[in-house]
Amino acid sequence: MRRVVVLGGGHSKFCFNSPKTSVEMLSEVAMDAIRESSLEARDIQAINVGNVLGDFAEGQGMVQSFFANDIGCFNVPATRFEGACASGSIALRDAFIWVASGYYDIVLVGGVERATAMGTALATRTFAMFGDSRYEFPTGFTFPAAFGLLAHLYAHRYRIPLERLKEQMAAVSVQSHEYAMKNPHAQIHKQLSKEEVLKSFMVTTPIQLHDACPFSDGAAAVVLASEEVAKKLTNQPVYISGIGQTSSGKLSSQYQYLPRLRARELAAEQAYRMAGLTPQDIDVCELHDCFSIAAIIAAEGLGLFEFGTAGEAWERGETRLGGKIPINMSGGLKAKGHPIGATGVSQAYELTRQLRGQLVEQGRQVDEAKHALMDTLGGDGVLVSIIFSAA
Repeated sequence: MRRVVVLGGGHSKFCFNSPKTSVEMLSEVAMDAIRESSLEARDIQAINVGNVLGDFAEGQGMVQSFFANDIGCFNVPATRFEGACASGSIALRDAFIWVASGYYDIVLVGGVERATAMGTALATRTFAMFGDSRYEFPTGFTFPAAFGLLAHLYAHRYRIPLERLKEQMAAVSVQSHEYAMKNPHAQIHKQLSKEEVLKSFMVTTPIQLHDACPFSDGAAAVVLASEEVAKKLTNQPVYISGIGQTSSGKLSSQYQYLPRLRARELAAEQAYRMAGLTPQDIDVCELHDCFSIAAIIAAEGLGLFEFGTAGEAWERGETRLGGKIPINMSGGLKAKGHPIGATGVSQAYELTRQLRGQLVEQGRQVDEAKHALMDTLGGDGVLVSIIFSAA
């Protein structure tokens, strides 16, 4: 199996109510990625795209084919991936496998979503399609409700008073907003205090408005290449050193393991094993914080903290720049934004820049980062873990 390198990347500003179509947003970031890779459109041999709700949001399917043609990648195989919020990450993992196998030398990976056009009510309903529609949705089991229940389970399992857990969740949101302020691509550029989080309106107990990520429009892209090709194009290679992907049934079928997500733990184990690393080797992490409680659960499932302790770690500053393990220096889904098809590719874009030391001027660079971990959760249980390593 060949080594695979992330070359260039492109990233739009995540926003509300973009005036551009998904095809337009994706075309722009893809061309940025191609140019940064010192390539031309004709060099791309295949395209993978994460996109979830184009059909509903814009009445537009087949974004992968139309944008490929628009940027001059004529007649290449272009494939759309749907795995809810993990769609972009699945597209990235699949592209890695194609290049590692030797079938392709250069693959473009993109992700795009234009979810805000639907409005909150319809977007919440369409997001709920990626839980169980037959039994869970009719009982009110939207994703805010699901993570509210996970928060209650977490408090019970680890004997943390709910009000105390809410303070820890608030610390997650406050930190995310702080680093998003430094990220020009982030959707929300607004400082947030713990008091503002705890006074925001209740969405579904104990999830409040500022515990939740926004609906977002945006796109991101990266180019993957074989090591042999990359050596001719860059002197700062960032390697994909480990991948993991798992799935599970509807959330209610996981009741014996919750609030832990077994699929996440297994995906992370796969990635660590492939990379020959442990959680202690990770220097920076971008994880799936669709809700503040999701960040706490994810950090523990990835092995970064002991179970029941991650909330305290956020309060102590262990997840900040200079801390034990900097998490979501981009602002995360919570404040950078969450255009669901693009989220995983955005994480890859961010971590590639961390490992190249390109975020110093923005004030969110992790010093001497060598290994980075991304974690993406799709729906009730598609989990993708990918580890990146500097040369």
